[in-house]
Amino acid sequence: MGRLRYLIFYLLCGVAAALSQAFIDPASQVPLVGASGAISGVLGAYILLHPRATVRTLIFLGFFVTIVHIPAMIVLGFWFVMQFFSAAVTPTDGGGVAFWAHVGGFVAGLVLVFVFKKRAVAVMQPPMSRAFENEGRRGPWG
Repeated sequence: MGRLRYLIFYLLCGVAAALSQAFIDPASQVPLVGASGAISGVLGAYILLHPRATVRTLIFLGFFVTIVHIPAMIVLGFWFVMQFFSAAVTPTDGGGVAFWAHVGGFVAGLVLVFVFKKRAVAVMQPPMSRAFENEGRRGPWG
């Protein structure tokens, strides 16, 4: 995107996130504080630009701890679903986490990435690092 376009993209995702929360609870007296809605927009753009990139994830299974490589599409998709369901079941009155801002920011990032990315950049890119060349052969889990 470049610095200036990224800054505008980030700020617009934050505005979209705040408007999403305000649309759901227009009478709220609780201030929205934080950048999580804008960061959610960055995650939305990332899932479209690099869905097959892997995320190193620490897994605890009792006393057994391991690191697995999980595709970004799965990690971010799971995160979005958790935000959406948390938003659906959490009452909007009172303080807490602005889940609808996360959902709105993520969706804004999904849409705005097409406006702000450079023309030469394709969506749904394969990993560009040599570190992931053998990813398909060993599978996404390790």
